Amino acid sequence: MNIILKPQHLLSKKPNLTHFFSSKTPIPLPYGTETNDPSYKDVPKPVRDKSERKPYVTPMKMLIKRAKEEKEARKLQPCRMLENPPDNGLLVPQLVPVAYQVYEAREVLLSGVSKLVKVIPVQKCRFCHELHIGHVGHEIRTCTGPGSGMRSSTHVWRKGRVHDVVFSPKSYHLYDRVGKPRVVHDESRRVPRIPAIVELCIQAGVDLEKHPTKRRTKPVYSIEGRIVDFEQAKENDENERNLHDENLDPLMGSDLGTKFDEARNFILDKETDQLEESHEGVTDLREISIGTMESWFKMISGAKKIMEKYGVLTCGYCPEVQVGPKGHKVRMCKATKHQHRDGLHAWQEATIDDLVAPNYVWHVRDTNGLPLDNKLKRYYGKAPAVVELCVQAGAPVPDQYRSMMRLDVVPPDRDEVDLVA
Repeated sequence: MNIILKPQHLLSKKPNLTHFFSSKTPIPLPYGTETNDPSYKDVPKPVRDKSERKPYVTPMKMLIKRAKEEKEARKLQPCRMLENPPDNGLLVPQLVPVAYQVYEAREVLLSGVSKLVKVIPVQKCRFCHELHIGHVGHEIRTCTGPGSGMRSSTHVWRKGRVHDVVFSPKSYHLYDRVGKPRVVHDESRRVPRIPAIVELCIQAGVDLEKHPTKRRTKPVYSIEGRIVDFEQAKENDENERNLHDENLDPLMGSDLGTKFDEARNFILDKETDQLEESHEGVTDLREISIGTMESWFKMISGAKKIMEKYGVLTCGYCPEVQVGPKGHKVRMCKATKHQHRDGLHAWQEATIDDLVAPNYVWHVRDTNGLPLDNKLKRYYGKAPAVVELCVQAGAPVPDQYRSMMRLDVVPPDRDEVDLVA
């Protein structure tokens, strides 16, 4: 037998696999590592148990550390003027145009969804919050409403509305977000409740006649953790509410105030032109769906920027939301363990999903085909209700939701379920 010996440097050298794959050939990832891709989004998990608390956005150790640092700072300097907005009662100048853009995008979104709902039917379950976009409701048994056990968790469908597709929880409107940041229980009937994203835009700089708010020209002081305003108003409250535009100029300076006025007038003119076009009527359904989806992403991205500066709180056990530095004290929580809290909410930091609920629905590939089968639900994807509505109306599928909608998965036929592992 002839034995061929190889040099030692050839035995220790690892094979170079780059020669076997070209730069254009996609290399399949092993199962379970797809989540490393930042653009990959899996189907959202089922709704959490009502007894479980929402996960904290900021870890509890970090919250405790911040509280200790703030306590030490108050001891070292009991009386100090707050410098950073919006904690000092002033506006963040660079976020004022963003607030107007978010408010404008919301108006365009509601207008577009109201038109699409007339063409693309929306199904809403009578007993739970399940929503379906299509002519026929799906057959997936996920109902958790009253009497679901006797119906084998099947849904009972009815016609949906615009607020079912675009759902935004309501928040108490704060006239002075720094001087009086909390609404007590006795004031619950007197203080109006408006959509939380509208309240966020108002606190960030949007001026609405129906919902006035106080605009300061000087920062407030903090005395042992309590906010004190030494600014003496020369006019009564009614005149202050009507002079929002004049109070913004000394806040941001002459140059910034002029630029802000020009940007705000441009946005308002653009909004007026879009409303006039909507009244004239646009026949192309695809253009409406594309514009609606763009306004959805514009609203979400702008709200995220504002939430980095302006606080938004949510209850850890129920969907209640309060925009402001502190949560209200209205005893209206009916979630788990509310008896131990005397009906008060367990406030914590909110996310964008708490402010604007995406309301994920099952993706329908063939709108004229059979309804979705319960046995094939593992092959179906999901998407936010607004995205699914716009896609069925002709808008292209967004890249960030392709993996969630499982467009690369081919579901088997109904008679092939038993043959698939």
